[in-house]
Amino acid sequence: MGSTEDDIDSKEAWVFYKDREYWADVTPIPQDDGPNAVVKIAYTDAFTDVYDYFRAVMASGELSERALELTGDALHMNAANYTVWQYRRKVLKHLGSNLEQELAFCREMIEMNPKNYQVWHHRRVIVGWLGDAGKELRLTEMIFNQDAKNYHAWEHRQWVLRTFNRLFDGELDYVDRLLDEDARNNSAWNQRHFAITQTTGFTPEVIEREVEYTKNAINKIVGNESPWSYLRGVVQHCDGGLNSVGDLEKWCQDMYEAGQRSPHLLTFMIDLMEDKLERDPSVRPQLLKRTLKMCESLATEHDKIRHEYWRYIERNLNHRFSA
Repeated sequence: MGSTEDDIDSKEAWVFYKDREYWADVTPIPQDDGPNAVVKIAYTDAFTDVYDYFRAVMASGELSERALELTGDALHMNAANYTVWQYRRKVLKHLGSNLEQELAFCREMIEMNPKNYQVWHHRRVIVGWLGDAGKELRLTEMIFNQDAKNYHAWEHRQWVLRTFNRLFDGELDYVDRLLDEDARNNSAWNQRHFAITQTTGFTPEVIEREVEYTKNAINKIVGNESPWSYLRGVVQHCDGGLNSVGDLEKWCQDMYEAGQRSPHLLTFMIDLMEDKLERDPSVRPQLLKRTLKMCESLATEHDKIRHEYWRYIERNLNHRFSA
């Protein structure tokens, strides 16, 4: 039905709409750029031909098989055109078209335009009409094989899981596989947090399990920021504060004493100390001094690019806890 840009550029493969007999009854509508266009876009002849006919079809409200074919050609030329996608959905609904075939068309478009929001949105609408997301997790996995951090694919996967929550089974196992392949995949760490939030929630048992899981990941690559961010997100669910889970303070201190000076470790240690300063006034004089010293080391040695930020944190902590 649709045609690629290569087909359209080929004189043998492409026939202009103005030369197609079954479109002879339609008068194309040229684009109106006004009398004094500042920057006139140099559209190809094929692009101009297709969109002149699309404007005519939309103006007349035609909802036909040939209009559906026309939208396919228009989208191959510009997959980001929201108006064309919207009109295509209108035609599909009016015709009662085969939505499985539409999913196939959509997959083709996604493979060519994996970071195009409009394509993913269209896919979501069609899946919603079908009430069946059986192909969606596999589709996103194929996209992640090419780009493990494709935001649109992750957004689609999360929509699928929220809408068809029975599909959550096995999601943590899938995330485990991704993190085994690349522990720096921040999208997979985010998905882990999403999956737990949407299913069991962060119960005390889950928090303990996730802390151990994340510590193991950090022990392998201490300089990997993603698990540190995830760990911070997990312990924030603790009612008793950041220091109430396991032996995080000792674990961090052991790494520090072993000579580890990753900015992520030092930042997390400051978070732990700030939490203790908040909850236990009796420790403030000595602990504040240690905390400020660590901020100083980050500002001047271990995280100099954020020098001003750490100066700000020093002033803030001093103001809050030095009285």
